[in-house]
Amino acid sequence: MTSPDRQLHLGVNIYADGIHAAAWRTLEDPLAHLTLKHYAEVAREAERGTFDVVFMADVPAWGEDQTGRANPSLEPTVVLGGLAAVTERVGLVGTLSTTFNDPYNLARRFSTLDHVSGGRAAWNAVTTYAPAAAANFGLPELPEHDDRYARADEFIEVATKLWDAWEDDAYVAELGEKLVESGRIHPIDHRGEHFTVRGPLPLGRSPQGRPVLVQAGGSEQGKDLAARWAELVFAAQTTLPEAQRFYAEMKRRTAAYGRDPQTINIMPGLCTVIGSTEEEARARKTELDEIAGTEWAVARMLTQLGVGPDEIDLDERLPESLLVSLEKGGGSRGFVEAITSLAREGHTAREIALLGAGMHRWAIGTPEQIADTIEHWFREGAADGFNLMPDVLPAGLTTFVDEVVPLLRQRGLFRHEYAGQTLRDHLGLPRPASRYATRDVVGAL
Repeated sequence: MTSPDRQLHLGVNIYADGIHAAAWRTLEDPLAHLTLKHYAEVAREAERGTFDVVFMADVPAWGEDQTGRANPSLEPTVVLGGLAAVTERVGLVGTLSTTFNDPYNLARRFSTLDHVSGGRAAWNAVTTYAPAAAANFGLPELPEHDDRYARADEFIEVATKLWDAWEDDAYVAELGEKLVESGRIHPIDHRGEHFTVRGPLPLGRSPQGRPVLVQAGGSEQGKDLAARWAELVFAAQTTLPEAQRFYAEMKRRTAAYGRDPQTINIMPGLCTVIGSTEEEARARKTELDEIAGTEWAVARMLTQLGVGPDEIDLDERLPESLLVSLEKGGGSRGFVEAITSLAREGHTAREIALLGAGMHRWAIGTPEQIADTIEHWFREGAADGFNLMPDVLPAGLTTFVDEVVPLLRQRGLFRHEYAGQTLRDHLGLPRPASRYATRDVVGAL
């Protein structure tokens, strides 16, 4: 059970124009997800609802299974920079890969975003499991799972060193004399297995000290990476017991690294379809499914399963042998756990495909039912909040803000207004001190 003063956290994942593949077909502009106006409308709605964050996914490769739906296509930090100019409080989370980026440039981009947003930036550090991405970055194939996570760990270490390299009081701005005190700016001189970086960045420490770190992996290595570094975890559990186990495990792992478990926030994804009655909500989901057809969903699931269309019966349960093979494989562990849970609950392959291939839980019902689900998971030790994925954006988010947020506030679960300015304020996170702050100036620039 939760303490009475614990507050729920909410984010919205701006997955193109909505998590449902039919979303683009319901909009006046089917290419809205390629415009800043679209993202600005969603971000302003999230801020109106006093959400903690807006979250941008990233797909650094094109796949043939994507032809039937709109996907995240725009580079996240560019869009988030635009959103920083049209919002004031909501946090800005961008997904970028540690496999296909360089720590110096990435650290500079997120430090820039933290500066220009007044302390609202966060980086979702992922390792990218899509094989198609490798060829876009000069690699013959995707590195092995363990190698990707070893690189990710060192990548984050380098980024945090770079964010710390300027002490908080390095800017002195003495009128007519100097702007910075060079003795308070430090090279990091990192030499590791994957990276050699001297540093520092060409700009001072950002308003949050460091951008908030987010992680979304569900494998053993992913959970360990999150326990060491993450302050927010975008989780993928679809059942309450599964979510409770993951939540407790992550709090334990975080403590084992000597961190306060309260400094890691677990936020599962939640896909929402809201109606004035449950029947209306289910009819809406069915209508969207019919508009989209099943081909896109089936193709996506088959790609994730690594099987051909003739290898499974879509109207039967997935074979146990396939589930066992998935569990032993090296793909996304969050996907594996989610899809096997749905399969063992008795869903057919087609049903699983139409539920997003098990990637996240679907909540289909009235505002009261959606609020009940959120409250139940929050109070029963399964989540610190949720990263919402409405069926269609921005309309699905507007309905949530108008009809679900007031219920959460009435139940004492969610803020009525922002209490602070930065994302760390919203998440109840301390501002980390620079690791160089207590050192002598010897060795500084």
